[in-house]
Amino acid sequence: MRYSDEIIEEVRSRNDIVDVVGQYVHLQKKGANYFGLCPFHNEKSGSFSVSGHKQMYYCFGCGAGGNVITFLMKYDNLTFTEAVKQLADRAGIKLPDEDDSPAAKAMRDKRQILLDINKEAAKYYYYQLRGRNGQKGMEYFRGRKLTDETMQHFGLGYSNITSDDLVKHLKSLGYEDSQIIDAGLASYDEKYGTHDKFWNRVMFPIQDASQKVIGFGGRVLGDGKPKYLNSPETLIFDKSRNLFGLNYAKNSRAGYMIICEGYMDVIAMHQAGFTMAVASLGTAFTTGQAMILKRYTDEVILSYDSDEAGTKAALRGIGILKEAGLKGKVLDLRPHKDPDEFIKNEGKEAFEERIRNAESTFFFEVRVMESHRNLADPEDKTEFYRDIARKLCEFEEPLERENYTEAVAARYNIAIADLKGLVASYAGRAGMVTPARRPESGIQSKKKPEDGARKNQRLLLTWLTDEPDIYPKVAAWVTPDDFSDDLYRKVATEVFTGMANGNFSPAAILDHFTEEEQYGQVAEMFNTNLVDIETKDQRRKAFRDIILGVKQAGYDRQKKELKPDDPDYLNKTIQGKKALEKLAHANISPDD
Repeated sequence: MRYSDEIIEEVRSRNDIVDVVGQYVHLQKKGANYFGLCPFHNEKSGSFSVSGHKQMYYCFGCGAGGNVITFLMKYDNLTFTEAVKQLADRAGIKLPDEDDSPAAKAMRDKRQILLDINKEAAKYYYYQLRGRNGQKGMEYFRGRKLTDETMQHFGLGYSNITSDDLVKHLKSLGYEDSQIIDAGLASYDEKYGTHDKFWNRVMFPIQDASQKVIGFGGRVLGDGKPKYLNSPETLIFDKSRNLFGLNYAKNSRAGYMIICEGYMDVIAMHQAGFTMAVASLGTAFTTGQAMILKRYTDEVILSYDSDEAGTKAALRGIGILKEAGLKGKVLDLRPHKDPDEFIKNEGKEAFEERIRNAESTFFFEVRVMESHRNLADPEDKTEFYRDIARKLCEFEEPLERENYTEAVAARYNIAIADLKGLVASYAGRAGMVTPARRPESGIQSKKKPEDGARKNQRLLLTWLTDEPDIYPKVAAWVTPDDFSDDLYRKVATEVFTGMANGNFSPAAILDHFTEEEQYGQVAEMFNTNLVDIETKDQRRKAFRDIILGVKQAGYDRQKKELKPDDPDYLNKTIQGKKALEKLAHANISPDD
């Protein structure tokens, strides 16, 4: 649902961005703004700026920017509506219902009931683990070297050996059998009636990205089957579109995610400080899960068991990452089976070293191909080289293909000319272009002329935002049509209209855009400040130069867009030139 502009403005105005961002980022006041370490990229010096006056944030390092709503959207991976709802709850604002129809209301109510039941179950399991009946569960977790802090952090619990404890507890809270079954926590049969789905298991609550409990995983204590049992698909739980540990990993800001197989791997890694780890939920890694990861990172390291099953899972995962457009690497855990075992035996520093040396997916696949060949046999060795050549042909970009060709030739001591010839042969059969040539050295990219034009426009918009009193002086010479492209003209129109009407809000302008990249571009327009302006004369000269630069860019764009056969071509060209000449000789200042 898209709320009205009035409601959105009320929500935003009742949530000061400095207060909200300050809950996530340590901010220090410097001048008119607040600064801290950017939560959206790794940095050592704070380039993340928050302006209470503009109600906007902007990072001078990575270019992320926006208002209080877009901050929550990016930080917690929320939709616009979800962010508005969260801020409305924070400010005590009642939002209109999304859909007042009885069916829609019933569905929302049912969903909320299932979330409430799962929350109560998580609390029940949590306290059972720490009570008299949970001794077996506690012994298991202690044996896995988990600390009390880690167990609390992940809300770990225990389900009693009796088969109806949870059902009785939830019914005592007023929930019906059908609701408990719909939540995936109970089953029904004629012999036992409604009974617990989980019993005699240590319990792992599964939370979504918003920290809501949506399901559970349970590991049996003893020899029962199955070893691991997961909640079934429900209205609130879709295994293929959720990841265990994502609610914490999304805030790691490591620049990459590590995906592994099991709950304990994730928990052990987080306990050791590797908070970027997640796991699929009792199913194979899916495209849906890859697309979720893509919201937070562009690089994923696969950390599967080092046995044959783990190798197959990694090979399958590589294909899924490629399909999702994610860069992938593979963690080599040998001689240990999984991350938990590796960390316990080798320690944190050794695990960090393995991460730094994580294998490219290409070389991992080549290594797997090598394991299926006997390189002491000339025929097998030749076939292995052919396998490599065919694998190299999967690189569509010629330059990337050539780089990997050189690297693999060096690694396996293959004559580079022979391997290139083999690759070219297979590439030719597949209809691919010939291998790439190296670009000539000494060629440097030139800065486009419009870069300077856009900077002048950003400087003017920032100046207007910081000092609204100069608007009449700016409007006397510049209009939104003088801005050089569609995005800048749209923002300038909003600024000029708002200032003319006396209701300008830079934070409100961002609500008219939907793409994350646009948030950063628009925020930059209000955060491009002049430097080295110390005297009144310098200020006057800068103001005149910026106005002239914006006007010149508008004139240049108009000339490009006008066609010579346009009846107004000559008239508009002459008028534009006269306006520029008049401006060039005018004595304008922001202070007069």
